[in-house]
Amino acid sequence: MNREMSTVGKAAIAAVLAACALGAPPAFASGGTAPPSPQNGQKNPYDVINAAAARDPITVKPLRGGVYLLQGSGGNIGVLPSRDGAFMVDAGIAVSRQKMESALRKLGASRIRYLVNTHWHFDHTGGNGWVHSRGAEIISTPNTLRNLSTTIRVVEWAHTFTPVPAAARPTVTVASEETFTVKKEPVRLRPYGPSHTDGDLSADFTRADVLFTGDTFWNGLYPFIDHETGGSIDGMIRAANQNIAMVGAHTIVVPGHGPVGKRADLVAFRNMLVAVRNRVADLKGKGLTVQQTVAAKPTKSFDAEWGQGVIGPDLFTQLVYRGV
Repeated sequence: MNREMSTVGKAAIAAVLAACALGAPPAFASGGTAPPSPQNGQKNPYDVINAAAARDPITVKPLRGGVYLLQGSGGNIGVLPSRDGAFMVDAGIAVSRQKMESALRKLGASRIRYLVNTHWHFDHTGGNGWVHSRGAEIISTPNTLRNLSTTIRVVEWAHTFTPVPAAARPTVTVASEETFTVKKEPVRLRPYGPSHTDGDLSADFTRADVLFTGDTFWNGLYPFIDHETGGSIDGMIRAANQNIAMVGAHTIVVPGHGPVGKRADLVAFRNMLVAVRNRVADLKGKGLTVQQTVAAKPTKSFDAEWGQGVIGPDLFTQLVYRGV
């Protein structure tokens, strides 16, 4: 389905909000295992990411076909400027608003027509409110709308997320593949199955051959897996395989976090996930506790390349353990 002009899925949105009002909980995938806690002596990811967004400048990198990458406000952000209003992928963190607005003005993208939320996490949706005030329709999966409308405790971040204001919630929901067009550039949106969360969405600028994966791909970094909203290591592996199938030899692949990559980087990420998953599953199958599994260092051979980000080896091991 091609949408040159947006239409609001009012019935779907009303159903999601009604479920939230009734206290419908998000999907859980803990397998009965107690969730991990933040690592001793290390700030939790929520604090680290917020501090970085407050501190760092917004950098702008042209990709291809008029598509730009903006970095410095949480997750990676995509922008395709247009006289009729830009197409934007993720909105970063609210604290970056002034820096983001300055960067967008320089690109001629002060007015936003569409904003895609690749998933519900604050480092990708924190700017929803001010972007919506610029006239943007906010597009997400129904589950992302639900998650933004619900109180969710993310134990690993030692933080409870409360419902965002109505003006910061998605206005258009997509439950299957749909295409939106800006500046004669088709942008294909494809929902994933439960992977990083239960509401992940990719954005493929098809003529430019630029794919934004959201947090189903972290380039050179161990990923966070949000068990509280349906994420799992097996889901991450399935999404990695989907991403590999979507790209060609020349596709520019923009991860949720980390540098721009290509198909080979997706394959390396998938292979790392599979190897760590199998090692952790083997240790858990032998009866090792989560603490014993962490002590066995199943990620050791990958730590130098993948373990230097906000999700350290111990936390990643705990997240994998919880899902196998």
